[in-house]
Amino acid sequence: MSVVHANGIAMHTAQLVPTTGDPEPPTAVMIHGMAGDSLASWYLTLAAPVGAAGLRVLMYDLRGHGRSERPPTGYALHDFVDDLHALLRKLDVRRPVHLLGNSFGGTIAFSYAIRHPDAVASLTAVESAPPTTAWFQRIALRLNTVHSVTNPGRRAAAARAFVEATSVARDLPASPLPGDQAIAAISCPVLCVYGGTSRMRDLTPQVRRLLPHAEVAVVPDVGHSLLITRPAAVRELVVPWLLHHTPKEAVS
Repeated sequence: MSVVHANGIAMHTAQLVPTTGDPEPPTAVMIHGMAGDSLASWYLTLAAPVGAAGLRVLMYDLRGHGRSERPPTGYALHDFVDDLHALLRKLDVRRPVHLLGNSFGGTIAFSYAIRHPDAVASLTAVESAPPTTAWFQRIALRLNTVHSVTNPGRRAAAARAFVEATSVARDLPASPLPGDQAIAAISCPVLCVYGGTSRMRDLTPQVRRLLPHAEVAVVPDVGHSLLITRPAAVRELVVPWLLHHTPKEAVS
């Protein structure tokens, strides 16, 4: 693990590099969710299986999260996208990357694919949605209700501390959104994975309308915590899909 200075902040990162001998293996970038989350949610679940499949795995704590720097302001959607772009440039990642995002991390991935379409090989969104008005209304509601949680656990307490210390509750809901036409222009392969009992499934018709080429998979009997509570099920869906969309010679 290391700290990388990019886009004006210090970002805590972790990488798994395959031992295939390829000096520039295909890269899978794993982006965690908002508030109480960190790169650990990927590190403890899918990082090792994806690395074992022959891809370089890059994880990082979003600004204000985990061990990354926590500036008091600068939490609009475009700030998170700019961070990712600067990080990839700093690390000299030149091939198109496979983006994997959990919850809000998936929204960063969709937004990155809109702004940098030639830089994305595929996009996997777990319990997430593109940056639509309906999804951002839910995000705003969650940010505004973190204070009302009684007897918060570790993740809820971390979310509350993050919201109280930064302008995220103002910045993120006020983010300029790209619009349906820009979302529909995403042309890379897309896989969306949802929990069968999650309210995120309510957004599935909108995802299918905007991205008819996207594949949608549902893991039954699990909610929004899908990645953490059912990592094996997510792995069985995601790893073969990633390999299908990666040239065989790139992971040999």
